[in-house]
Amino acid sequence: MSDSLTIHCDSETQARKFGLALGESAQAGLVVALVGNLGAGKTRLVQSAAKGLGVEPSVVNSPTFVLIQEYEGRLPVYHFDTYRLKDFDEFLELGADEYFESGGVCFVEWADRMEEVLPRDRLTIEFEITGETSRTLRVSAGGQVSDAVLSSLQPNHESS
Repeated sequence: MSDSLTIHCDSETQARKFGLALGESAQAGLVVALVGNLGAGKTRLVQSAAKGLGVEPSVVNSPTFVLIQEYEGRLPVYHFDTYRLKDFDEFLELGADEYFESGGVCFVEWADRMEEVLPRDRLTIEFEITGETSRTLRVSAGGQVSDAVLSSLQPNHESS
């Protein structure tokens, strides 16, 4: 089993390639928890992953004010932004549990704010800003679906 993967992206191009590979590897029921500061690249990663899932990346934008966006691709894509939510109850009132069990792929930005109510089986991606266009991504899996996706990503990316 794969536990984690560290990816050093020296450019936005490398980060986009990782996002594309993530989307291409995504399986039904995958929950992706995105953790990082403002401007770290969370929404851009979702755009690239959505492309890998067959969604036109230009329609993917941050759901900061609408809280959730839905897109149709190879699998349904659900994109949450929890930054403006006050508590877990607000998140759950969006129907988060139903989305997690819907057979689509869920991306949750600012996931650290909702960690207690996210499924254990999730792929967590922590973004560290290391320069103007460089990032270090720490990717970890927490269950069967997320581990399968992480395993499929490892041959394509350097792990540490």
